[in-house]
Amino acid sequence: MSAWVAKRTIGSLPAEAALRWGEREALMFRGRRWSHAAFSQEVDRVARALIAAGVQPGERVAIWIGNVPEFLFVFYAAIKIGAIAVPLNTRYRTHDLAYALRQSRAATLIAVDRAGPVDYGAMVREVLAGAEQRHEGEVTVTSYPDLHRVVWLETGSLPGSTGWRAFLEAGTRVPPAALAERAAAVDPDVPCMILYTSGTTGNPKGVMLDHAGVGIASDRVLAFGMTRNDVQLNYLPLFHVFAIGVVVFGVVLTGGRQVLMETFDPDEALRLIESERVTMTHGFDTHFRDLMEAKKRRNGPVDLSSLRTGLFAAGADSSIAIAVATQTEICPTQSAFGMTEVWATASIGFPDSTEDQRIRASGYPLPGVEIRVIDPQSGRDVPIGTQGEILVRGYSLMKGYWDDPAATARTIDSDGWLHTGDAGLMRPDGYLRFTGRYKDMLKVGGENVSPAEIEELLMQVPGVAQIAVVGAPDARLSEIVVAFVVRDDGANVTEGELIESCRGKIASYKIPRRVLFVGDLPMTASGKVQKEKLRQSLKASA
Repeated sequence: MSAWVAKRTIGSLPAEAALRWGEREALMFRGRRWSHAAFSQEVDRVARALIAAGVQPGERVAIWIGNVPEFLFVFYAAIKIGAIAVPLNTRYRTHDLAYALRQSRAATLIAVDRAGPVDYGAMVREVLAGAEQRHEGEVTVTSYPDLHRVVWLETGSLPGSTGWRAFLEAGTRVPPAALAERAAAVDPDVPCMILYTSGTTGNPKGVMLDHAGVGIASDRVLAFGMTRNDVQLNYLPLFHVFAIGVVVFGVVLTGGRQVLMETFDPDEALRLIESERVTMTHGFDTHFRDLMEAKKRRNGPVDLSSLRTGLFAAGADSSIAIAVATQTEICPTQSAFGMTEVWATASIGFPDSTEDQRIRASGYPLPGVEIRVIDPQSGRDVPIGTQGEILVRGYSLMKGYWDDPAATARTIDSDGWLHTGDAGLMRPDGYLRFTGRYKDMLKVGGENVSPAEIEELLMQVPGVAQIAVVGAPDARLSEIVVAFVVRDDGANVTEGELIESCRGKIASYKIPRRVLFVGDLPMTASGKVQKEKLRQSLKASA
């Protein structure tokens, strides 16, 4: 028996939207506007250019571009021709970039040379030191044997690399029929994207996602009641599954439009909500807090009457106060629970959810998604209202961690349940409530941060004997990074030296805000650092 609904591929969505809503506006960025038809044409231009460059099905295309329209064109185009899109965090620095390129075995890197004050080109050249031109439009780098192409958005320099204009010009020689053939051959059940998410055991893991995101996104737009009249403000980073799954897909599935911001600026966000008559805006605690602060700073009234809803991932105690204020100061929101490994969302609230469900719950399980809460020690389900570890099973689960079967096996058990490492409970009304994290993960302004990755980097600094990284509560960012350090005997390494050693190597939000020197670290009998004691010491000294 065939499925009741045909599987759809992500790369086909812009063309489908163009057929249904051709001249309706799809995207606005810095005053420039694209209809759904024009948006689809840009995707196809880039897709033909990728074919001309030699990109093959299954190859990884790393995208190191910020929140600009070209990111969207490249993202859809790579997937449309059967390649695997690998969006990279634009806050990465050399250490992060080198790891992601090597671990993903990317064959193509499309990068921006400079964005604002950040010299991305310099970092690419540092990571790819020794690059040579193999053939016209192809590079060879001894330490990155899989990398064949570097394409610069606008301009950039590296032996064998290609500029954006030349890249697109080459694509004009690829006939539309060749693109149609590649698009038709795409299998919706194979990975189409790798998103790197920080784990608790060191370097980020590459989450492999297939086209099931279309199904989850379709259910999500129904839960939101989205229509072609919706205007979504998008200041969320495009390399996040949050932005891709909720906004990017939501627009092409409904015929609505996206107002794209390059970075989150709360004052500019309020201006755009007014001028573009935005109906939906989303984010974490930090976004909504900053929007309310910007509203207070305004000289005169702020017209937010066009806003009807937005996604606020609520539930945890730390978010309740902000969620309560948001309902009246910004707009009524809908809550959800999700993670990259489940295609962004496993549960979601509704427009008619009660205020209690919007601010103290994390959504209702989506169709096709099962959620359990278990005792992590015994593995047995816990009673309603009892906290335990959240498990998820369904068609939208990741295909696994790229090139890491051991990590995959640790996360998804033999019965297909994904162990999230997050704590929560099922409420009597059937809603899930996320309450915190079992896993040793920090959340800095909505960004996942792996303590082990920072510890590994700081241990390379001369004079450091032991180190433990934990999170300290922060009113704006939810958490900040704090490092407890034991010096080698006779060493005098300073806080400034340790912080400075991280700059340019890891994203700025990962860099410790504080370094505390201690004589020793609290340890368990088995030799593990008792990080909870360190967290308690921070609370006691606050």
